[in-house]
Amino acid sequence: MTPSHKHMTKTVLITGATAGFGRAIAVKFAEHGYRCIITGRRKELLTELEHELHQTFNTEVLSLQFDVRKMKEVDHAISSLPVDWKAIDVLVNNAGLAVGLNPIHEGLIDDWERMIDTNVKGVLYMTRFVAPLMVARGKGHIINIGSIAGKETYPNGNVYCGTKFAVDAVTKGTRIDLVNHGIKVTQIAPGAADTEFSLVRFKGDQERASRVYDGFTPLSAEDVAQVTYYVTTMPDHVNINDLVIMPTAQANTTTIARV
Repeated sequence: MTPSHKHMTKTVLITGATAGFGRAIAVKFAEHGYRCIITGRRKELLTELEHELHQTFNTEVLSLQFDVRKMKEVDHAISSLPVDWKAIDVLVNNAGLAVGLNPIHEGLIDDWERMIDTNVKGVLYMTRFVAPLMVARGKGHIINIGSIAGKETYPNGNVYCGTKFAVDAVTKGTRIDLVNHGIKVTQIAPGAADTEFSLVRFKGDQERASRVYDGFTPLSAEDVAQVTYYVTTMPDHVNINDLVIMPTAQANTTTIARV
């Protein structure tokens, strides 16, 4: 690879890259010639993805195993990046989860903490440590993976919806704070998507998880990866602020045409 070619190669950092949206997003960006920094908690899945991206797309990959919920781990991971990996063009704050589906008066506090720590604090920590690198270069693109649950609430979605409404607000606030630095900020808010999402929400109950998608075709991780890449292809003067993507069969959080 010539130095000039290397200089032109863009770098994307994706959190939660070991499964679901994050994994598909990593594949999509690698397919388009990006160098990938992939992060997650599951070392063996990171290693597997690193190998796949390198073998399939002959792209450079850097794996970072850490937990976005832990501020010191995030700080260490970003501050100890090799110099030639610090020029991050795109940050995809993808790591997130829903746990439990209880009414507020029966909610499990531990579930709440996991969602708040991952979905809100994780996004904040990553942004806090990566955005200064973009500010220093006067360019960059931060993409937060939100949810339709950040646009409207639904029964038993209480705290999960709260975390995704927070992502919606944080995205808007981030855009205001960084607009003078030439940094783009985008939220992508998917509707029903068939990933590990429901399996995690129902704590490994595969049968209950798969019933969520009965009778209609949900979004795939690839669908979300495609629009995530798409928003980065706009000219410099164009920013996609907010992109809501749903299955054709879904009108809102509670209205789904099932056959």
